Amino acid sequence: QVQLVESGGGLVQAGGSLRLSCAVSVSIASISVMGWYRQAPGKQRELVGTSTSGGSANYADSVKGRFAISRDNAKNTVYLQMGSLKPEDTAVYYCRVTIIGRIYWGQGTQVTVSS
Repeated sequence: QVQLVESGGGLVQAGGSLRLSCAVSVSIASISVMGWYRQAPGKQRELVGTSTSGGSANYADSVKGRFAISRDNAKNTVYLQMGSLKPEDTAVYYCRVTIIGRIYWGQGTQVTVSS
């Protein structure tokens, strides 16, 4: 059973930074795409960014230049470094992987940005 556990969320002031972690229970080295998503209250879940095993990453326009995704294959962990945080970044953040056509989600971690 594949498990994903996010951590690192919390309360931060606008302009601050946080680093989220997503620990995966299986090797991530061969997972081609890993993604971070978020869901704000009353809104649909949206893509924040994706990271490929080849080292490339893509981001939503709303976070481009402020957020960065990285992987540590030795720790089977993917990170979301968030900077210049804004109140509109407040949401539950989830990581997602697809393995052999099956999608797995973590339980999410709350990020709250105060103005």
